[in-house]
Amino acid sequence: MEKFYVTTAIDYVNATPHIGHAYEKIAADIVARYHRMHGKDVFFMTGVDEHGSKVEKSAHDAGKTPRQFCDEMSAKFKLAWQKLNISYDHFIRTTDDYHEKAVQALFSKLLENGDIYKGTYSGLYCEGCEDFVRERDLDENGNCHNHLKPPKKVEEDNYFFRLTKYKEKIKSWLAKCPGAVRPEGRKREILRQLDDPDLTDFSVTRSRSSLTWGVPVPGAEDQVIYVWIDALSNYITGIGYPHDPEKFKRYWPADLHLIGKDINKFHSIYWPSMLMAAGIEVPRQVFAHGFITVNGQKISKSLGNVIDPVALVDQYGADAVRFYLFASTPFDNDGDFSENVFIDKVNAELANNVGNLLNRNMTLLDKYCNGIVPNCNPEHTLRSQANAIHVEVNKHMEELEFAKALDAILALSDEANKYFHDEQPWTLLKEGKQKEGEEVLYTCLEVLRRVAMNIYPFTPKLAADIWYQLGYDDDIAVIGDRKDDDFLDKIQPGLKVRNTGPVFKRIEAAEGCAKK
Repeated sequence: MEKFYVTTAIDYVNATPHIGHAYEKIAADIVARYHRMHGKDVFFMTGVDEHGSKVEKSAHDAGKTPRQFCDEMSAKFKLAWQKLNISYDHFIRTTDDYHEKAVQALFSKLLENGDIYKGTYSGLYCEGCEDFVRERDLDENGNCHNHLKPPKKVEEDNYFFRLTKYKEKIKSWLAKCPGAVRPEGRKREILRQLDDPDLTDFSVTRSRSSLTWGVPVPGAEDQVIYVWIDALSNYITGIGYPHDPEKFKRYWPADLHLIGKDINKFHSIYWPSMLMAAGIEVPRQVFAHGFITVNGQKISKSLGNVIDPVALVDQYGADAVRFYLFASTPFDNDGDFSENVFIDKVNAELANNVGNLLNRNMTLLDKYCNGIVPNCNPEHTLRSQANAIHVEVNKHMEELEFAKALDAILALSDEANKYFHDEQPWTLLKEGKQKEGEEVLYTCLEVLRRVAMNIYPFTPKLAADIWYQLGYDDDIAVIGDRKDDDFLDKIQPGLKVRNTGPVFKRIEAAEGCAKK
């Protein structure tokens, strides 16, 4: 069986999850569900980064030990992903014992290979970025552009990774594998950074005088392994490196690393260079997606626009949130969350378009067909459109063009609604034209079957509810060896449908999204 390994970035636990964190996790879940439906052996990993000065400071401010703080915060991330119906296979914490031991093993291997060496660093360190910055990276007030705070002047004896040894190898990798870093604009950024003479060897440890909450350096009690070896290596430690070689061999290399565009350098330069140094195959693709803003503004505590995904789901439901975030904006661009636009789009597409099509057909089936799927063939033109749209959806999903995939799925539902309206099956059946009326209903049911299967990765509960109402007893998510032939099949005549009411109810505006 073909495998597919997808990961997200792991989130810092110094603050609770917000809609920006949720965006990436939902995207990875969409990818994982899609590939599972196509019969692949999928492993989907997400998690949290629990080490570092920011976490240590946040724990101190909360009056807790770092371990107590991390336990509480990781539970909040797990709850958020549970609410959003995120089907991860493993949730990694960088404080997990197996991970810390694997990090030390990787560090020791790179040290033995000569790719880590001891040196002295003197420069500017941004706590927000957890990275050293240059004067040119600061604004006119001397603040880091990303976090709007001044960096600290630091001078320490640290261990360094020999990045300069691998810059040309990274270029060769990108030349041989054109899709290794996407989208194309972010790949060009990486190539420009590789040509920058200021991109040099980087520190991979911190002195215990400045950082204590981290993985100790083997044999060097005064040093702690720094964020990038610790955090980035989760992608291999979480699937068995080096403690479970069979599992590691089964899933590595990663087929897709999903990350935010702000950490592209670390994933597309630092990470592959460390893998090359360790003799480990590089990932097949890094995709650096855009950000989610709120009403056109960057998510920020100071602006008071940090939206709690748990409260949002409690208010509107997981499917509505999942659908809107990926129907509204191309994944490679920045997207925006506006509550009014959100409500209008969800109602128009999920309630009025898909939901109404199902509800009207169920009503007529109960009234004129004893709730049984009739024994017919689907109308030829709509059937051909459904086949073509399925191919189009697959193409978009493989390219992570989620908005285009949803457009195609909803276009099929639109066509079925138009067909239903034009053919007026209620009139045909009332006039005794049973065969003609049944053909219209059967055609629409077949479209709804397609819609359910194709929209499942985005809105799993809605898809499962449609599946159930269509009369299927199996679980839409349990696919076994399902292939495209199953998608291109037809709904089974004789199924007893289950008209349990509107499959997606219209949502109404509340007093506003829950903000922190």
